[in-house]
This record gives sequence, C-alpha cells and structure tokens, in this order.
Amino acid sequence: MCGILGVVATSPVNQLLYDGLMVLQHRGQDAAGIATGQGDAFHMHKGSGLVRDVFRTRNMRALPGSMGIAHCRYPTAGSSSDSSESQPFYVNSPFGLVLAHNGNLTNTEQLQEEMFRQDLRHINTNSDSEVLLNVLAHELQESAKSFRLDLDTIFAAVAGVHRRCKGAYAVVVLIAGYGLLAFRDPHGIRPLVIGTNETDKGTEYLLASESVALDTLGFRVLRDVEPGEAIFVDMAHQMHSRQCAQNPVLSPCIFEYVYLARPDSVIDGVSVYETRLRMGEHLADKVAREIRIEEIDVVIPIPDSSRPSAMQLAQRLGLPYREGYVKNRYIGRTFIMPGQSTRKSSVRQKLNTVAQEFKGKRVLLVDDSIVRGTTSHEIVEMARAAGALKVYFASAAPPVRYPNVYGIDMPTRSELIATGRDVEEIAREIGADALVYQDLDALKASVRELRPSLSAFDCSCFDGLYVTGDVTPQYLDAIEQAREGKIATTKTDDGDSRQLHLNLKSAG
Repeated sequence: MCGILGVVATSPVNQLLYDGLMVLQHRGQDAAGIATGQGDAFHMHKGSGLVRDVFRTRNMRALPGSMGIAHCRYPTAGSSSDSSESQPFYVNSPFGLVLAHNGNLTNTEQLQEEMFRQDLRHINTNSDSEVLLNVLAHELQESAKSFRLDLDTIFAAVAGVHRRCKGAYAVVVLIAGYGLLAFRDPHGIRPLVIGTNETDKGTEYLLASESVALDTLGFRVLRDVEPGEAIFVDMAHQMHSRQCAQNPVLSPCIFEYVYLARPDSVIDGVSVYETRLRMGEHLADKVAREIRIEEIDVVIPIPDSSRPSAMQLAQRLGLPYREGYVKNRYIGRTFIMPGQSTRKSSVRQKLNTVAQEFKGKRVLLVDDSIVRGTTSHEIVEMARAAGALKVYFASAAPPVRYPNVYGIDMPTRSELIATGRDVEEIAREIGADALVYQDLDALKASVRELRPSLSAFDCSCFDGLYVTGDVTPQYLDAIEQAREGKIATTKTDDGDSRQLHLNLKSAG
C-alpha cells in the first residue's frame, strides 16, 4: 500500500503534489518523493521519512514544471529504509520515464531474469517498482516504430506490461516531452481515480490513489480508472483512454474498505465511510448472537478507523458508545511499523486510556481487524489495567489467516495470529473474555450493498484465494523463507536493538 499522484496543470505543480502527499500520508510513512516535468527535463527529490521531513523550501524550489508525479511509500515484503528504494524511479532509454507505483508484483524474480537475459536492462535496486518501470521502457522500445511516440505505441506498451506483469499495480508515469500516463492492473486491486479542474488557462487533470486527494485539492472527481485501462494526458491537456487488457475483471482489495483508505474517500464508486457503517451493522447482528447484550455495559472503539463500525454497532444494539482510548497523533501507525518489537513497544506510546470509561464496566472493544494480535493484546491489557471487569473484543473484519502479496505488510503466515488457531484460542492469546469476528460474506455484503454490480473482490488475506491466479503454496513458502533468512539484528546509535529486513523486494 502506497500513495501515488499524477498531475498535468496550467501552473507549477510542486505545491499541489506536496499537499496531495500530505493528504495521502496515511498510505505510506516510510519514504516520499516528487518528480516534475518541465519540457523535456525532469526534476526530482525523494528520501526516507514523512513528507514534511523529506521536503524543505530549497527542495520545492528545485521542482519546477506544470506536470508531475508523487509517491509516499509504505514498507512491504520486508523492504528496507534505504532511500535508494524511494520512489519515483527514472530511466532515460529509450525515452525519459519517471514512474511511481502502488501495489506489488508477484512475478518479480521471473521479470528480473527476463530483464537480464532477454531485454538487456539493468536493475539497480531490489524494488519491484523499478522492474515494472523497465518492463514499460522495454515495451515502449518494442512498440515504437521510430524515436517518436504516438498514442497507439503508448497503449500497446501498456498492453505489453499487462501481458508480462502479474500482481497488483496502479501506476503513474511521466514521459519526457509527451505527457502523463496512468494505468491499473487488469483486476483493479489497488485504487486509482481521476479528476479535473477547469481554469482560465484550460483543464487540469489529477490522478490519485484516493478521491480524498482530489477533494482537498479542489478537483472534481471524474471517475475511477477501470481495471486494465490506461489514461494518457498529453502536453496539450487532452485526455485519451483505452482498455489495454484482455478480459479485465474489477476485483478491488476489500482491505482498502476495512482499514487502508481514509473514511472520506470513495473507491470504485463506494463510500469507505458508508461501508464501515454497514460493517458495524452486520457485526452487531453477530455480536447479538454470540454475546448476551445484557453482559455489555459500553462499546469502545480502537481509534481511528474502527469508529464508524463501532458507532453503528452500538446504535443497532442500543448500547452506550464511549471514547475510551486517546490517540497520540505524533506516533506512527503501529500496523505499518517494520519489526514486531517496534510495533509492540509503540502501542502504549500511541494510546492511553480514559480510566473512568473502563472502571467497573464490562466493555466491548471494536477494532477494524486483528492481524498479528500484538496490538490487540496490549489494548486488552490496558482496558483491564484501567479497571474493566470484562473485556469483549469484536473485529469488523474476518480472521486474517493468509499473507497479502499485493502490497500490504502481512508477508508470513507465522506472523498472523489467526493462522492455525480457532476463535477461542485467539481470544485467549489476546486476553479477551470473548471474541467475535465479522463473517466474510457479511463483509462483502457491506461493500456490495452500496454497489450491487461489484461481483468480485480480492479477499486473499481472509480466504487464501488470490485473484491473479499465480500465487501458489510454493510462492508463499519462498516469501517466508526469504524473510526469515534475511532478517538481521543490528544496534542503533543509542544501543537499542532493531530489526532490518535485508535484500527483499520493496513494493509500492
């Protein structure tokens, strides 16, 4: 999961891209980058850290131009914090290209071999995003009849990418002297939306991972980019689109609605906020079947993404809703922090209890999901320490039993608390008196009720069914072996131990 932006405007775009990255900061806190185009020249600055830390005034001044792309990176599949793997990535042959990618390729090793032996292209990092960029560059070279590009050539190159690349990818690309290209994988696993802004000088176009970026930057949402579709905005501000995949089927990642996206976003025509309200309603019905309502005194959400579900659950069950945890907003999201020890130690820095909401009460805690269980265990312990008589736990998502290989940091089954355990065992592990999980059919219904035409989803982390059809048990075993074999423990300057994940691919 990363955040991407691409814009063609009538005025300098550096501030626009910076502001957009700030809005999408929740999609990645590991690194950030901006590249702008000015005629045939590119200007780029990127680095590790939060957006506000990567860019200074001098950096912004060095990013002229009225078109550009931006990226904020979320560390996945054991990616390192090396700034060399920050995006965007650039190549200059056969055309100047700079690319930002959200997702994860599942056939990276095969493509790397093809790059080396067939395409004769060199890959400098372990990032699958750089591999994707070089596949696109090669396909442009193969499709071009001369050293000039036209629409047919560009769209044919994207079709070539679809044929060769497997996995999840939403992509924005600057082509020097030509314009902005964007495309989405044939399953539409990762989101991408396009919007416009009318000015006295002409129409401006903005593509982003979530509609909230368009809203806050003053753009009108035009539509979602379709799975397999390519969008090209030329230097004359004309937009062109073409379906470049065979048999595309929209199968968005359902975890976007559970946790990843901001509640004020609309993804593939479905309000994330409305979806989470529906999740709360379905979860309430299951809670009522499994726990005596008279045994619950209060419903308390785990901030922030579970609030809509918890509110709707409390209303449906006729129970008081209270805020029992206060979040320190200056601590990073624990789910995306690399390293189990770092994740565990950060929970109590991130949350504190409002003791009076727990003391002497039987509380129902509602969270969006339970992944590793570390945070859930700490939160239950905090509730008991604050005086709760009983602690029940409800998850708005089903048990996460399988790794997500499409760009979320759930790489190994051994790290997932639900793998190999039933609900009662998980409840004991996190210290809860009872645990209720959302049913997968109910989760799908929460989204589909708002857009009945959505016939498929990527629910692989819940059901182990991978929509790209190329993820085998052997593939998952290889990921786990690589991760377990290439984690090194080092010492930081202050003597604290930390884990570094080495030599593993960095997804967008």
